[in-house]
Amino acid sequence: MDWQTAADSVPSGFITEANIRTLLGKPPATGAWRDGDPSGGRRFASLGAQSLEFGGSLPAVRVAYETWGRLNDDASNAVLILHALTGDSHVTGEAGPGHPTSGWWSEIVGPGLAVDTDTWFVLAPNMLGGCQGTTGPASSAPDGQEWGSRFPYLSIRDQVSTQAALADSLGIRRFAAIVGGSMGGMQALEWAAMHPDRTDRVAILAAPAVSDADEIALNSVQVEAIRMDEGFQGGDYYDAKDGDGPHRGLALARRLALLSYRSPSELNHRFSRSWQSDIDPLGAGGRFAVESYLDFHGNKFTRRFDANSYLTLANAMSSHDVGRGRGGVAQALSAVTARSLVVGIDSDRLFPMSTQLDIATLLPNGIDGKDAVVISSDFGHDGFLIEHERVGVQLRRLLES
Repeated sequence: MDWQTAADSVPSGFITEANIRTLLGKPPATGAWRDGDPSGGRRFASLGAQSLEFGGSLPAVRVAYETWGRLNDDASNAVLILHALTGDSHVTGEAGPGHPTSGWWSEIVGPGLAVDTDTWFVLAPNMLGGCQGTTGPASSAPDGQEWGSRFPYLSIRDQVSTQAALADSLGIRRFAAIVGGSMGGMQALEWAAMHPDRTDRVAILAAPAVSDADEIALNSVQVEAIRMDEGFQGGDYYDAKDGDGPHRGLALARRLALLSYRSPSELNHRFSRSWQSDIDPLGAGGRFAVESYLDFHGNKFTRRFDANSYLTLANAMSSHDVGRGRGGVAQALSAVTARSLVVGIDSDRLFPMSTQLDIATLLPNGIDGKDAVVISSDFGHDGFLIEHERVGVQLRRLLES
């Protein structure tokens, strides 16, 4: 999401000269939120040390999070919302210091909306390994230097463990609902499997039960695009001057990802074979409009994300397998006690609809039985961020169940 909107939560569109002028100047070595930057609506929780699933540990974990609504006296109205790979905690709210644009689900979360903050207390953390205030590779290690290449390997389960520790620190023992899309959907599913006693309801949007070979391959190409950038310097680039960091590799990774987030039908409808300018792209040095679209959003992304975080989170996505150590996916999901909602997008080529249908078939307490909700959309994977009315109707159903 650019900041968390532009590329993902609105339809694709032509890039104007005004758009391009917003990217004047060299990109920073990292677009991570750093101590001393405006905190905006973020709050911070220091959670102490955390051991990690595949070895190693973090000696001190801090989580950035935002909340909306009021937690009732018995903490029974808490809803946990989990963001996608390149998102953060700013689910809803106005733009301002620390938040260059408004929230990425402002049409879904708020007073009187599908996730009604007059009723529900909404908690949204930035995930472990991220770069918007929660401990990640751009954070300071105990020696005062950025973690950089020393940051340990994380799994989806490590991220869920951090979220559970955050809930403990806030006095939330059980969530009325846990909602996640894409990578956040992986975490929501893990919550239901790891902590059935803490999960009343769960919504999994456009996410699979396991990252398959196709997803791992896509992640590996994006990771390699970053690692091949000379400015990456093995992951220790934080002292680089503006323009000398790994922005080319990070922008290329983002361009690759965008192709999986959007559908062929949308790109063909929006751009067809149109030119970006009057200059012919067929031998005269011009560009196709879709090339400019990808280039702009790739470059914009480098100004608000961190290359090491991208690697960390992409690898965490590849680790995802809800059946690992639980006797397989079917056995793991059969033990889920939460009332569940599974939603997929029919044009999703990142996590095809079949992956959501598989989850719905195996969960024992679906509000639609063994069926998943199919949202018909031209927007591909990003449909869960764009189709606000259709997604909102489904979340309201779950919360009222």
